[in-house]
Amino acid sequence: MKRILVVDDEEDTVRLTQRILETEGFEVVGCNSGNKALDWVQNNYNDISLILLDIMMPGKSGFEVLKSIKTDEKLKSITVILFTIKNFNEDLQKAKKLGADGYLIKPFSGTQLISYIKEKLSVN
Repeated sequence: MKRILVVDDEEDTVRLTQRILETEGFEVVGCNSGNKALDWVQNNYNDISLILLDIMMPGKSGFEVLKSIKTDEKLKSITVILFTIKNFNEDLQKAKKLGADGYLIKPFSGTQLISYIKEKLSVN
């Protein structure tokens, strides 16, 4: 089973995203901060297929979390998709530079989310 970590400081976003992904058979874990997400990933990196990561969060931003993951030898192969309401070219460029595997703009539909995740995980 594919396990996805959803990281967003907005609990409603985590719950909604979790519900959408679980209807497609994914196992979903939610975190509401960058620090908690990094701790969880460090302890469960063998069990995670993809991370959906918000950029704007208190404490560690999504960019900081992304950088920590992509510069760690044991974590860098995890697929990380940034998802945010910010649709700025400079954020997209920064995400690519830091090693993000994708960038999804909120709000998105459940159909968009599922097809994007399946594409990134090469799942039909």
